[in-house]
Amino acid sequence: MKKSVLILVMLLCFSTSAFAGKSIVVAVPATIPPIAFVGDDGQLTGYSVDYINAVAKAAGFEVVLKNVAWSGIFAGLVRGDFDVICGAVSITEKRKKVVDFTDKYFDVWHALVVRKDSTVKSLAELKGKKVGGKLGSVGFQALKNVEGIEPVVYEEVSLLLEALKEKEVEAIVYAEPMVHYYIEKQYKDTLKIAAIVNSDEEKDQIGMAVKKGNSEVLDLLTKGMAAVKGGPAEKEMKKKWLSDRQK
Repeated sequence: MKKSVLILVMLLCFSTSAFAGKSIVVAVPATIPPIAFVGDDGQLTGYSVDYINAVAKAAGFEVVLKNVAWSGIFAGLVRGDFDVICGAVSITEKRKKVVDFTDKYFDVWHALVVRKDSTVKSLAELKGKKVGGKLGSVGFQALKNVEGIEPVVYEEVSLLLEALKEKEVEAIVYAEPMVHYYIEKQYKDTLKIAAIVNSDEEKDQIGMAVKKGNSEVLDLLTKGMAAVKGGPAEKEMKKKWLSDRQK
């Protein structure tokens, strides 16, 4: 009996140790400050980077960060090039058919951004005009459903903002934390947020994506997220990186 108990304890210890020491490769689309970007020191940084590191610490696994372009990020996850996508990944019904999601870890509203001298305050005023959006974003998908607007797609946020500044488009729609960050850093004198285009009920829920059926990694993330939620680490991250609306 004693021998059986000892064997059971040893197996449990081994299992826990192996589980805790797991190394997980996390893809980060590092062109979306302040959520994920390359810092001045050449290292990946931002809210999602700090968040996945906090989750890993809480759940006891190691993180290997990988900078991956947004255009191929879901295909790479399905192929098994990495285990997790962590960035500004909106949880949508369409994406749920391809990948599995964690619970949300923050919300995003979409901002209508115009030039500083513009009087536009709503999408309804932009019929017949070009309005920019980012490739693959929920905001751009929504733009395509607005009657009378000519949507123009850009691959990166920086190109989107420059297009507005240079009058290639009359306005842009994109995630509020990202455009708020860029305006504060680079465009205070030229661009402004005119309105939030989605209601609280329509806001995007941002989660982490894993390959369909990868319950081991999903369970690890869920464990770490539960430990981080509402704690001092999460509060500090939100204070450091997000706008008042996102906090």
